Amino acid sequence: MSKASDTYIVGDERDLYEKRKKIRPKKVSGRFNTLRTLSVWLLLGIYYLGPWLTWNGRQAILFDLPARQFHIFGLTLWPQDFIFLTLLLIIAAMALFFFTSVAGRLWCGYACPQTVWTQAFIWMERLVEGDRNKQVKLEKQKWNAEKIWKKFAKHSLWIVFALFTGYTFVGYFTPIKELTQEILTFSTGPWETFWVLFYSFATWGNAGKLREQVCIYMCPYARFQSSMFDKDTLIIAYDEKRGESRGARKKDLSQAEYNEQGLGDCIDCMQCVHVCPTGIDIRDGLQYECIACAACIDVCDQVMEKMGYEKGLVRYTTEHRDEGKDVKLFRGRTIGYGSILILASLIFVASVWFRTPLELDIIKDRNRLYMTNAEGYIENIYKLRILNKDQKAHQYTISISGIDEAQYQGPAQVTVQSGAADTVPIRVAIDPYHLKKSSQELTITVKSIDDESLTVSEPARFISPARRR
Repeated sequence: MSKASDTYIVGDERDLYEKRKKIRPKKVSGRFNTLRTLSVWLLLGIYYLGPWLTWNGRQAILFDLPARQFHIFGLTLWPQDFIFLTLLLIIAAMALFFFTSVAGRLWCGYACPQTVWTQAFIWMERLVEGDRNKQVKLEKQKWNAEKIWKKFAKHSLWIVFALFTGYTFVGYFTPIKELTQEILTFSTGPWETFWVLFYSFATWGNAGKLREQVCIYMCPYARFQSSMFDKDTLIIAYDEKRGESRGARKKDLSQAEYNEQGLGDCIDCMQCVHVCPTGIDIRDGLQYECIACAACIDVCDQVMEKMGYEKGLVRYTTEHRDEGKDVKLFRGRTIGYGSILILASLIFVASVWFRTPLELDIIKDRNRLYMTNAEGYIENIYKLRILNKDQKAHQYTISISGIDEAQYQGPAQVTVQSGAADTVPIRVAIDPYHLKKSSQELTITVKSIDDESLTVSEPARFISPARRR
């Protein structure tokens, strides 16, 4: 096998304006196809069932944009929690880089949404039109009642499935039960209607019509992934030494006799090309179009078994393994990606674990820096914005500290509903005798009555007249 750096973009040069030849991958069975099927069912199940899960009487996963709240089971995130989204993006990126450097494009072949939904659309296509040979025959057939009916049935299934996909997508942003009722009564709002139709059209277009073109021409990952590959990265490869020279044969001669005639184990049946969802020939070397779905491995193993040959002519391997060298998991790039991934994950878990679902903002009254009351005390006025980010309402007490003899003047208790933010005006009065400077720092503390762990303290400035020397 040639070096990855030399063979990553291999094969015939393609004209960018060449008319697309529709790829109809042949149905295949095998252990990798079973894993891919299980992955599709699992991921689609999570996607379609996600909005229907409940948690403490509400939708478990809901991104409520009007209320600026993201509910993920027992966790509610606010715009102020943007750091969590940043950490999640870093974790996702590092995980993709790490697993790509170790296992190649397994994400593309087994878990990418484009792959998952394309696989579902291919299943529906086969259900109506049959496998590859029947689809090719139908395409060449003149338009008649049978062809019209099958095309209509196929696209009807695609459209219904796409609409259900769009409806589910919007159900993550609008409560799914409310959305269902609105759809049934034809009372959806303009934005909900737009996004259901837009996402449905995108699903139908990407998974039904474009398919492999998304992976080959539109996905940026296919373009920069080669920078994460090295000789220890897992790839799908054809054993050129064992397979060449290719040639058709019968079973009248043994494998050894064919080898003596100069024929390798590859019988040039083209099955590896027919099952490939991107239409490449894996025998041409490692190519950026390959999504590592392993369909070619399954079908080639079946052919080898029928011929009585050893399996593995096409297989998962690495360049170092083919060269008889040891495969190194711990190397510069995997250690680097893995370290950042672990660090970001630990920071995220710690941040969520120690996160206090209570926020306090202190706004100093700037119209009057200070005032003197009837008793001669210096007063400062503040507005406290108390944000309850917990899943239930809480009663809070407010206290001040940091300056001797400071008197708090405000409500004894404040009740804030779940997901609400209340503004509470308070006054702080201090005898001028206890004021050492014209500007001193005090601390305002808000504490929950029923859960003392919900406590937050923030500093504030107390302004008073300049003291005479």
